[in-house]
Amino acid sequence: MTQPAYLRIADDLRRQIVEGRLAPGARVPSRHALARQHGVSDRVAVEAVRLLVSEGYVESRSGSGTYVRERPSVRRLTRSWYRESRGRGSSPFRADMEVQGRAGKWRSSSETAKASPAIAERLGIGEGDPVMCTRYVFLADEQPVMSSTSWEPLELTRGTPIMFPEDGPHAGAGVVARMRAIGVDITTAEEIVTARTILAAEAELLDEPIGSIVQVIRRTYLGDRPVETADIIVPVDRYEVAYVIPV
Repeated sequence: MTQPAYLRIADDLRRQIVEGRLAPGARVPSRHALARQHGVSDRVAVEAVRLLVSEGYVESRSGSGTYVRERPSVRRLTRSWYRESRGRGSSPFRADMEVQGRAGKWRSSSETAKASPAIAERLGIGEGDPVMCTRYVFLADEQPVMSSTSWEPLELTRGTPIMFPEDGPHAGAGVVARMRAIGVDITTAEEIVTARTILAAEAELLDEPIGSIVQVIRRTYLGDRPVETADIIVPVDRYEVAYVIPV
């Protein structure tokens, strides 16, 4: 019981929301009711509710009260190495959206940059070596699904038709198909999945509230060497990630 009172109240409300006892659209008890129930001041109750607002669990309506936030239906993103390895120029994301009956597309921008220490380690290159950095926002029926930032070593792609991932004859293809076009065979895809609180810039791109939780998929494609690495950001309240692994 060393936890501050407002955190205990917030955790109790959060548990009720997660378990469905406070359903989407339900009104959250007033600050006076919460204060009486937990034996605290109104100020402490207000802090608890503010925390849940920042986390995206509830929303305040002026002159009405605080309500459990309506959650969008959760859809599935399939991470299928088998499907991508068989692809001949198609985008795995677009294929995933087609299965769901949705139109998948993306916005992107590319620029040359210097590899940070972390990216250099992931690509097996020197710190400060030139890379092509491409930032994506993926859309389904014009709604943001996820964002991604990828890095490719320029020593591998400079002067080739795939130097700019979204420009040229192989624009829109997956990484496997693009690399195959310059004679590089990808044999392994490594993905490390973690979770964290969304960053402000990500919240704006993905139309998510500050405080939301996102999955971070740190992906690296390898052949004889690492050829591309990316950080993929997926909001957990809208998408679950499923892995299909051939046996």
